[in-house]
Amino acid sequence: MPHQVIDGSDVGSADVTPLVQLVAPTGERVHEPDNDGDHPGYAARVAHLTGDDLRAMYRDMVLTRRFDDEATALQRQGELALYAQATGQEAAQVGPAHALAAPDMVFPSYREHGILHVRGVDPVDRLRLYRGQDHGGWDPAEHNVALYTLVIGSHVLHATGYAMGVQRDGAVGTGDPERDTAVVACFGDGATSQGDVSEALVFAAVNDAPVVFWCQNNQWAISEPTTRQSSVPLYRRGEGFGVPSVRVDGNDVLACYAVMAEALERAHAGHGPTFVEAYTYRMGAHTTSDDPTRYRERAEEEYWRQRDPIDRLAALLRAEEHWDDDWAAGVAAEADALGETLRAGVRALGAPETTSMFDHVYATPHAQVAAERAWFERYEAETAEQTAQDAETAEVAR
Repeated sequence: MPHQVIDGSDVGSADVTPLVQLVAPTGERVHEPDNDGDHPGYAARVAHLTGDDLRAMYRDMVLTRRFDDEATALQRQGELALYAQATGQEAAQVGPAHALAAPDMVFPSYREHGILHVRGVDPVDRLRLYRGQDHGGWDPAEHNVALYTLVIGSHVLHATGYAMGVQRDGAVGTGDPERDTAVVACFGDGATSQGDVSEALVFAAVNDAPVVFWCQNNQWAISEPTTRQSSVPLYRRGEGFGVPSVRVDGNDVLACYAVMAEALERAHAGHGPTFVEAYTYRMGAHTTSDDPTRYRERAEEEYWRQRDPIDRLAALLRAEEHWDDDWAAGVAAEADALGETLRAGVRALGAPETTSMFDHVYATPHAQVAAERAWFERYEAETAEQTAQDAETAEVAR
């Protein structure tokens, strides 16, 4: 799997493991040499992207960050119970999302707001889970995006099983782009320490499942740095299971696009899984209940602010004369409108029916769930009756 590499220390790591980079932090292209063999170089995989394509990526990254800012503010105002920020990881989400084909299925964890944005999931629906209004928030079949998963790493097994099902349905290796399907499992560095991820890698490797393991290494699993989680770079976890693996600059949207495009190409053709470590940085807290100042240094955060993925793409757009001030103002106005829509939509969400917790637990009727629903309905009715009696008694006493 040939690729252009740079010194890993260029992106803030003490580890000097090389990684794929196509755009430097200052905005200029990194030109890779011609590669021999059947695989084109990664630069060739983005050569077809036009100025409009780059502007579309920039727009999606800006809107993803505005969504992040507004959701964080809503949580601080008591409108959400919790929220997991993705600021700083926009390139590692928008880039690969733009490489997806329509039939591809994504299994997110709980921070893939940029991927959901590109796939068209309604912004208010993305927050139903965090408001406690819904178990999920959207129809997975409508957008080919599974629901957010809060149990760390469990969905990686689900993604692998789905990919094995796709394979058995004959939806890979047909050469038909409208049929061939790949599955993408998104997870963080901390999830690689979970047994579910290792088991998923075993099943994917031995079955040549069409799945891309997209690991966003934002360097902090809550308060644990990656150095406390693994003695080797995370992409080598995949190699240990016999899965082709690559490390990419996760703040470089073009590199993320190119690496995902190659991994999807392999999966669509029936050539099995790929493990990708997108090396990025979590600029915000793990969630809104976390305080990163207790375990991170300001100097580290400032280092990564100088490598902001949105600023990097903006610099490239300017350097290649694709930037237009009127267009940029339009993107900013669209971000403002998104903020207004999100605030109004979240605040308008009513309380769900309490019995909705029993819906969709199983695909078919289930006796135990039906019995629990009936018990809960009786409990609510009896509670309501008792409350009414207590109120009547209190009124008489007055």
